[in-house]
Amino acid sequence: MRPAHRANFFLVATAAAALSLAGCATGTPAGSGAPSTAPATQSATQTATQSPAPTIVPAATSSPVPKGPVTFTFADGRLSFAHPEGWSVEHEQVSASPAVETATVLDAGGKEQINIYYSQVGDATAGNVSRNIIETDPVPGLIGASVPTPSSSFFIDRADGVTHYRMGLTPGSPVSPDGQVQYGLVRIGDRILTADVLFTEPRFEGDDAAQTWYWSDEGRALKSVLMSFSYR
Repeated sequence: MRPAHRANFFLVATAAAALSLAGCATGTPAGSGAPSTAPATQSATQTATQSPAPTIVPAATSSPVPKGPVTFTFADGRLSFAHPEGWSVEHEQVSASPAVETATVLDAGGKEQINIYYSQVGDATAGNVSRNIIETDPVPGLIGASVPTPSSSFFIDRADGVTHYRMGLTPGSPVSPDGQVQYGLVRIGDRILTADVLFTEPRFEGDDAAQTWYWSDEGRALKSVLMSFSYR
């Protein structure tokens, strides 16, 4: 982004009045002098007027929730997320003790888009894969709720000649700073959380097609849901 720069032009003229020691009545009395201001030059005025408004491109982490978002809050009253108006959530309280909740986010056409698991019970899985991150961004509403801060991530896993496209919440970056693939569930309070976009394999005809989809309206809408998670 380029910050907008504006030039301000000021011309200040100072007038001084002199009093005669002899009490002369001529001249300007003290306190009656007024500063005169010269107008800005024509070229400067035209420059300020004709300069185009700056183009602001929001950072990826500021991806907005779609217009008309609807907030869904889980039974504990602490975890919530927002989805576009017209979408729906199928929620089930599987167990109260230990707490186990599931939720499926459906788009306006009734297609299942995101599967969410929020529970006091859960196990992490691992595997030997090669991972390529397309994009990963920390979720603002989960800062401080979990360490590392959960992120909305889109990445590609390859193992045994098979390619899998993944999009969902990850515990921090999907790949550690030293290049190791990260596994594990998002831990929030005394619960674990997973939120994964549902892909029917094979979903894309190659990586280029996957990236094109990710930057489409559907991909942006799904990311906005992941980025809207909040914990209080």
